[in-house]
Amino acid sequence: MSISPPPTSTTAPNQKTPKRRKIGLWLFLTLLLASGGVGLVYIYNSQTAPPATAAPQAVPVKIQSVKSSTVEDSSIFVGTLDAQRAAIIRPKTSGIVTQILVADGSPVEAGTPIMQLSPERTRAELNSALANINGARAARDNVNAQLAEAKAQLNSSLAELQLQNEEFKRTSTLVEQGALAQQNLDQVRRDRDAASADVNAARERIRASQASFNQANATLAQAEANANAIREDLQDTQVSAPIAGLVGDIVVKLGDYVAIGDTITTITQNQTLGLDLSIPLDRSEQLKAGLPVELYRFQQADQAIATGQISFISPRADDNSQTVLAKATFSNTNGLQDRQKVEARVIWEQGSGVLIPTSSISRLAGQTFVFVAQEQKNQNTGKTQLIARQKPVELGDIQGNQYQVIEGLKPGERLIVSGLLNLIDGVPISSAQ
Repeated sequence: MSISPPPTSTTAPNQKTPKRRKIGLWLFLTLLLASGGVGLVYIYNSQTAPPATAAPQAVPVKIQSVKSSTVEDSSIFVGTLDAQRAAIIRPKTSGIVTQILVADGSPVEAGTPIMQLSPERTRAELNSALANINGARAARDNVNAQLAEAKAQLNSSLAELQLQNEEFKRTSTLVEQGALAQQNLDQVRRDRDAASADVNAARERIRASQASFNQANATLAQAEANANAIREDLQDTQVSAPIAGLVGDIVVKLGDYVAIGDTITTITQNQTLGLDLSIPLDRSEQLKAGLPVELYRFQQADQAIATGQISFISPRADDNSQTVLAKATFSNTNGLQDRQKVEARVIWEQGSGVLIPTSSISRLAGQTFVFVAQEQKNQNTGKTQLIARQKPVELGDIQGNQYQVIEGLKPGERLIVSGLLNLIDGVPISSAQ
């Protein structure tokens, strides 16, 4: 019988080795993954989570102390400036422009020659008109002499009539007494009637001479008027400035024909300017002469360019607009122009209050806020630091580049005026001042 040899010592180990290797490999991978996962988690957390003790960085800002200021109750109006004295230059005679003696914008005094015209009428026409005057005057003098002669004749006829009346009375008495015949009375009556007719004729001559004299006077007056018109035409060929001021745009050129009444240019005095304001009736009780008025360039209400006052208040309200007309006057020291459009701020009253820059205002959901700087103790470091504290405020009117604060801010508080976009309530800040 055969006996099989016993198995070698290497057979059993060779059958168990793969299983042990698998167990060891799985154990190694498990430990490796476990240790690697912890490392990854640690690396991720170290990159994303800040240290618990890190303090937030302070935001740089600019701070100013809130002070009590002069606050004004005012209203803004829009209007157009108007020069208080201005003249439109028109020629008094027709003619051709032969000389322009000033330039646009030139300052002139009253009486300064502006333009020379060539007249339509000539010196010969004036001489003819003067001759007509002499002829009319001679005719009038002749008629006047006739009138004087007629008056003298009337006086003589009246004296003769009186004499004949007395002779008639005496003769009538003698005839009644029988001292004279009736024939003598008839002769005296005839003489008396002739004297009366002479008086009437003299009076008619006087009336005719007086009418002729009146006509001669009218003819002379007309001749003198014609001569004066021609003389004035000759004199008015030089157009002069009626007032002192600045010459406006000269609208004619050399060689242009101008007629009486044509506009040549204007002269404006800009030393004093006026402004018409339509004041609502609800402000009329506050309206009074002398109220200060500040001028600003239109849509540039950042700095006043002139200061004046109310100089006129209409006693009646406008039916349509229900406003009261008020006029303000301004001394022109800043180059203001006639017909310049401006904004005017009427200052009704002044008082004490708080004004803050418009740049310090922030708005959120229809509310207005400001940030103020406050001191607060840091819980981690124990040191005092500045923080931004948000406060709601109620604003009033704007004055230049500042708002009036009606409520929410008091003098002495430290207002943050820059860096607002980087602020939230409670954030640490550092002053840039």
